[in-house]
This record gives sequence, C-alpha cells and structure tokens, in this order.
Amino acid sequence: MCGIVAYTGTRQAAPLILAALKKLEYRGYDSGGLAVMSDGVITVEKQAGKLRALEEHLGDELPQGVTGLGHTRWATHGAPNRTNAHPHTDGTGTIVVVHNGIFENFAVVRELLSEKGHEFLSETDTEVFAHLVGELYSGSLEGAVVGALRQMEGAYGVAVISSHEPGTIVAARRGSPLLVCVGEGENWVTSDAAATLEHSRSVVYLDDGEVAVVTPDEYRITDLDSTRLEKTIATVDWDLSEIERGGYEHFMLKEIMEQPESISDTLRGRLLEEEGGARLGGLHFSDEELLSFERIVLTACGTSWHAALIGEYMIEELAQIPTEVEYASEFRYRSPVLNDKTLVIGISQSGETADTLAALKEARARGARTMGIVNVVGSSIAREVECGVYLHSGPEIGVASTKAFTSQIVALTLLSLKLGRLTNLSVLQGRELVQALRRIPGQVREVLGRADRVESIAEEFKDSTNFLYLGRGYNFPVALEGALKLKEISYIHAEGYPAAEMKHGPIALIDEKMPVVFMAPRDAVYSKIASNIQEVKARGGRVIALVTDGNDDLDGLVDYKITIPETLDPLTPLLCVLPLQMLAYQIAVKRGTDVDQPRNLAKSVTVE
Repeated sequence: MCGIVAYTGTRQAAPLILAALKKLEYRGYDSGGLAVMSDGVITVEKQAGKLRALEEHLGDELPQGVTGLGHTRWATHGAPNRTNAHPHTDGTGTIVVVHNGIFENFAVVRELLSEKGHEFLSETDTEVFAHLVGELYSGSLEGAVVGALRQMEGAYGVAVISSHEPGTIVAARRGSPLLVCVGEGENWVTSDAAATLEHSRSVVYLDDGEVAVVTPDEYRITDLDSTRLEKTIATVDWDLSEIERGGYEHFMLKEIMEQPESISDTLRGRLLEEEGGARLGGLHFSDEELLSFERIVLTACGTSWHAALIGEYMIEELAQIPTEVEYASEFRYRSPVLNDKTLVIGISQSGETADTLAALKEARARGARTMGIVNVVGSSIAREVECGVYLHSGPEIGVASTKAFTSQIVALTLLSLKLGRLTNLSVLQGRELVQALRRIPGQVREVLGRADRVESIAEEFKDSTNFLYLGRGYNFPVALEGALKLKEISYIHAEGYPAAEMKHGPIALIDEKMPVVFMAPRDAVYSKIASNIQEVKARGGRVIALVTDGNDDLDGLVDYKITIPETLDPLTPLLCVLPLQMLAYQIAVKRGTDVDQPRNLAKSVTVE
C-alpha cells in the first residue's frame, strides 16, 4: 500500500515524479503529493483525492528542482485529506519524508517530541517520524534517519530528503517494499519497479533493515549499523506495454482478457508429457525432502486465500498429503503446531503482502520449511522463503485480482501434480491431467468469447443490492471469489457459501429479489448442486447457473445459464471463475464505479 517515488539527477524532478506516481496509483489513491528541492528550499505540494486532483492543483506551474520525492497514499493514520497527505516535513521545512507502512509507537514518540516543543499539523505517524529525524539531525541525514528508525517500531518503507544535503536521498525498509533504480547520471528510489521502468531496468532490491544513500552518480547500501553491503543488480525483464491499458477501457478488463496468455506463461516449460508430471525449476526441494513432509499448510489473504482453498483440495486428492489453509493474518497470532516435517507455502500476487510475509517468518522460526507462490520476481516473499514457484503472469495493475488468481490455481495444480506423481498418482492419471492442462488456455479463450451472454445478465441485475454465490467441492472457493469480486468493484453486498450450508441460515434471505449464482459444472458433486438449485427455486430465488456445454438438464429450472467447456474436476475453477470476473466487471461498469481503483482498497497490502 502507498506508492513511493524519489528522484535525484539532472532533469527536472516534478514531471518525472508525477509520471511515475501514475504507475503506482494502484497502491493507494486517497491523496497524493510531491516535494522538490531547489537552491536550498524544498517546495511541498499535495492534495486529497486521486493524482488528477494534484495535477489540476499544480497546473502548468510545476515546482523546479532536480531532486524530489512523491507519494500516493492509502490512508492508515488520519483521514484522507490534504493535511494528512504525504510528504510530511519536520516543521522547519528542511527535512521531508514519504512513508509506506505503520509506525506503531508513534503516539509515544509524538508525546515526547511535543514536550520538546514540536508542533504537529497532521494525525499521521509519518509526520512524527519526520520531526524525529529533524530532532536528531546534526550534520548527517543518513545518521539522523538511522537514529530515528532505531526509535520507531513497526513496518516502513521511507524516503527522506533534506535541504541541508542537496541531491541526496536516504531510504530504508522494513516489511515494506523499496528498491533503487539505477540510471546514468540519475538514480531513483521507488516501491515498485513499474514506476521507473521507462528510465532503467536495473534495480537493487532493499531487504529488511537496509538503508540506501542515493545521489545522482552513485548509491550505497548499508545495514542499520552502517556496515556496507554488496548488493546484486537485478534486471526487470517485462515490457513497458504490460503496464499500459493497450486500448482496453480498464486494466481489469485487459487482465481478464489476458488469461489465455497468462495461464500459458505459467505452464510454459513445466509440463512433462511422457512422465505425466511437472517440472518446477524454482522448487529446490529434492524428491526425498518432498516425500518427508507429513503436512502442508497454505497461507494467504484475500483472493490468494481462495486459490489456496482450491490447492488444498487438489493436494489432498492428487497427493494424499494432509493439507490445511490458514488466513495469514491469523496464523502468527495463535500458536501453530509446526516442525521440520511441515511445509508452509505462502501465496501472494505481489510477494509483499505483510501478513503472508509475517506468517512465513513465523513458520521458519518454529522450524517449518517454507516456499512461496508469487508473481513478482525479487519480491520480499520470494527472498524470504527457501524456494518457490513464480507465476510469470505479468504485471497485474487492476486492484481486483483476476489473471493472478487463475495463474495461482495453475501453479498449485502443477505442485499437486508433482507431489502426486511422487506419492499417489499413476503415470496414466498424470498424463490425463497434463493433457487437460494443455487444453485450458484454449478453453479459457472460448469462455471469454462468450462475454455477450454475461453482459446481458449484468444489465438485468446491476441494480440488485444482494447476491449469493454457491458452489461445492472445487468450486466452493470459486463461489467465495465470485462474491469477493462483486463486492470489491461494484459495492454490492455478496456472499459465497458452500451450497449445502445454505440451508443452515442463508436460505432465510432468499426471495424473488435475490439473485443466486450456482457453480454447476458436470462434476462429482453435480447431482447435489442440482438439488440445491431446486431448494432455491422453491423459495422464489432467481438462479444464474454455470453449467457444462451440452447440459440441458437444468433448462426450465434456472433463469439464466452460462456454459463452460468440459474439463477434469480439479480444473473446473479455472473456467467457472471467468464468467464471475466478467459479471462483476460488467455490473461495476454499468453502475459507474471506479473499476480499477475501487474505494478504500489498494493493490499491495503492506500493512497488517
């Protein structure tokens, strides 16, 4: 959450920072601001609302200077208004800070600084940190920042400039992503390489407890004890076009339509036809180590948690290894029973989800082995775990995850196949699954080609106030995901439920005004789902059903039917979820909401 950009070089900083912030607005869009240094004076400009409000405020009169920083905010401390917007100063205007994360002890520090005569304008923890840096400054910005960080508790990604040291940026991270983008005669600090990709593909990722001192011609990385660290320069290998809309009205629509390609990219080079197995290059555990695991724990948040539920079903069916799914946000606050026979797998699109990262650290501290399933190369989770699987699904900019979700399911299928072939799955069964996976990208393209049917249903139900999504088996998590998508972007209340559990409460909600979406592919639990549909129709509910091509059994019973191609049971979620993504998208568009930047949300959740 929150986007950070800082620049030092020879070009005018303000237009560069504004352009970079636009690429980070998915990380937060409650307010935005920038600060630019020139001739020993730092000019700070900020506005509530999206970046366009800041641009309108600035007009053509951008502040001048070749060093500066900017921020787009997802509010934590204090309302999303101009006063609480970043950047924040130390009160004298000589030190300016932008910050992602939460300083948990800010109230105590604020009180101590107030006793020393400091006056605060905002409600934020960040302003307290800025004042503390100012209080500690005695000729070295780096020393003041490090000294302040030693007194603050919590997670942070910070970038600081001072009029005392023109051309210098001091940045540091703990639990919140930050990197140095290395240019020629100029350097950047940012929370996401997407912001600066057009300027340089060379990046240095900061790890927890590291500090970067950046000038136009060089950068230096140290720990909090000022020990110099040698860091590898990584190369960002995806194209700039991948973070542009490419003619689509919204990033979300673009990413929905990219799923044939993103799934193909996740599968590429990983299927073993003859062996009926999977090759996962990043999975550094030996077969013996994999066979030693007596239990698997999948931990994640939000959409990734739904993918984990599908993974639980697959691993237990295909590999017969006991598996459970944990909300990462709850996992480390109880006393999980873990040992070296437990494999804990963290799933996160960004690889920066704070709760998932913390859960993995807790797992390692308790002796468990760890791996990650992430999309972003070089992310915090990727560097924390022992090994993992990259999704290779390309940047996902829309806040509501779509293509990353299906790629996570594919990655979990590959892992289940790998484990299954070591334990429970025959060559013939493995080959059948491999062949079905090869057909999936084409089947996904086929389902997406039926969007007109979904749009007509969206038109019918765009003014509904409640939705119920029901599924069983592999498609119960899809019901959860479909409801989440609708909630996220259309602001319609929606709930996902196991279809049989409907009778234990939610059935009381059903009447002629309640649309109920059923996952009803012809799978192992199809007859049970058909009975649940009968129960809804008996109460007057309006049924939208996802059924397998050629299935006419439910005609006359359901009100609206959406068809998907036939596939193996474990792969049905990859096809069932697509109409639900489209339904949420179309309803949101028809209701006039901001599809890519829904209210109160942000893409990368880097606070607890």
